[in-house]
Amino acid sequence: MTNQEENTGIEIGLFTLGDLAVDQGQTAEQRINEIIEMAKLADEAGLDVFGVGEHHRLDYATTSPAVVLSAIATVTKRIRLMSATTVLSTVDPVRLFEDFATVDVISGGRAEMIAGRGAFIESFPLFGYDTNDYDALFEENLDLFLQLNENDRITWEGRFRSPLRNAEIAPRPIQKGIPTWVGVGGTPNSAVRAGRFGVGMAIALLGGDPKRFKPLVDLYRQAGIESGHSPEDLKISVNGHAYFSTTTERAKDEFYPHYSEYWAYVNRQRGMFGTKMSRADFDYMTSPESALFVGSPEQIVEKILQQYELFGHHRFMAQIDIGGVPFEKIAKSIELLATEIAPVVRKATKK
Repeated sequence: MTNQEENTGIEIGLFTLGDLAVDQGQTAEQRINEIIEMAKLADEAGLDVFGVGEHHRLDYATTSPAVVLSAIATVTKRIRLMSATTVLSTVDPVRLFEDFATVDVISGGRAEMIAGRGAFIESFPLFGYDTNDYDALFEENLDLFLQLNENDRITWEGRFRSPLRNAEIAPRPIQKGIPTWVGVGGTPNSAVRAGRFGVGMAIALLGGDPKRFKPLVDLYRQAGIESGHSPEDLKISVNGHAYFSTTTERAKDEFYPHYSEYWAYVNRQRGMFGTKMSRADFDYMTSPESALFVGSPEQIVEKILQQYELFGHHRFMAQIDIGGVPFEKIAKSIELLATEIAPVVRKATKK
């Protein structure tokens, strides 16, 4: 049972994209083992959700969220397990549903999925898809996935994959269906699509003034209601980069070297050379009026609650393992999130 069902305030969780600190010689084996340990710590600490992202590159360790989540399912008891995100445009929805239904069975009914594009587009040529078909692929695959969620036998025909004729879809999840979200990075079309399909909207709030997302939240809710969905089913998650320590200055001092190097590396992959985040820019990003969740527990609580007043969201998800942050510091961040941030936020948002 989730916190929302228990009426104990918004859900608090963690997600990882599995990026490798290649300059530190970090291996995929080491990284995946640490991710599994992160999930165990989060579960034991009483956090609500743990997510694993998908990238198909040598500088990321997690190409198959369902496989990693299945491993996590065997060593956790109650925490919900989700993709963050699944690149829905370049995967067969039937195979995807079967994978996440299997995670659901292994975990005792704890699987969820965020569908999105991801930060890179390497999966399109890798799996033989055309980026020009991105929107059409996403729309068709999401529609089919949601139909698979509802039916153990299905007849279906679309544009991008072979038809289904009274096909058996197995296994069936323990839950009534796999809870599904659409990742939204800032485009109105994505927000409207999530509302139209009646799935959750996971906001990637990675920088800038959070107020810029309020129109997207309004569009999402409006589209959902106009499409006949209940307002109670239109759930919002705020997902952001984060790091916590005992004081704000300590948090910034510890996190800045990793975060600035992370973005410098990402920008180089996008052909943007010679751009490195300054400490002044970083300090602004951590300020109360900006989105980066870096600071003391008190500051983070204040920032989450300010955004709750703005969005009325149901879930907060933090990515705390960016750019080779040492595992002992990740573990300390998990402890602070679970023991000093989550209880205050839950109490303040309990209805």
